[in-house]
Amino acid sequence: MTSNIRLFYIHDPMCSWCYAFIPSWTALQNTLPESIQVSYLLGGLAPDTSEPMPLSTRKMVQQAWKKIEETVPGIRFNFDFWQKNTPMRSTYPACRAVLSAKKQNIVYEQKMIAALQLAYYQQAKNPSLSETLHQCAADIGLDTEMFMTDLNSPEIHNQLLQEIQLVRNMRIYSFPSLCLIQNDNSFPIKIDYHDHLQMNREIIRKIEHN
Repeated sequence: MTSNIRLFYIHDPMCSWCYAFIPSWTALQNTLPESIQVSYLLGGLAPDTSEPMPLSTRKMVQQAWKKIEETVPGIRFNFDFWQKNTPMRSTYPACRAVLSAKKQNIVYEQKMIAALQLAYYQQAKNPSLSETLHQCAADIGLDTEMFMTDLNSPEIHNQLLQEIQLVRNMRIYSFPSLCLIQNDNSFPIKIDYHDHLQMNREIIRKIEHN
């Protein structure tokens, strides 16, 4: 196996299925060969808006939460979110928060994702709001003043748009997704919420036969 191998994890911090995938994804990363470089890409589920989430969308998301609880062991949601907040169908702020955290140090990328998911899915806080993002930044030890400046900067927004475009160029339209890149060849890896070793075997097989 060559060292020129990258595994892209395409996600959105406000995607409930991405949240459900974290245990399997973490286990997969722990079993990958060191020759595989892992990179995160933001898919950007929903663009900026201050409009409340339509009732039909609220029902759709809550149904997704219920389905996840029924099908993915150990994953639970705090449904108080829907009573305590005015949900907005906008994930771009949370995506920009991940990029702003990563800008301070790459170790904060996954920490911010985890903080956002904790706030949203367990603490019933709204990650579309600046105050929630600020609190997440403080919780993981970021320079919050720098974070807020970056969060609202054209630079970070343009970086998000570039990542979204890259994801589209890879022809990926659902999250989470995994894409293996080797010698300029692209291979989608089937997501498995229950068996990380199945994904590991598929990745190794693709590498050995490419």
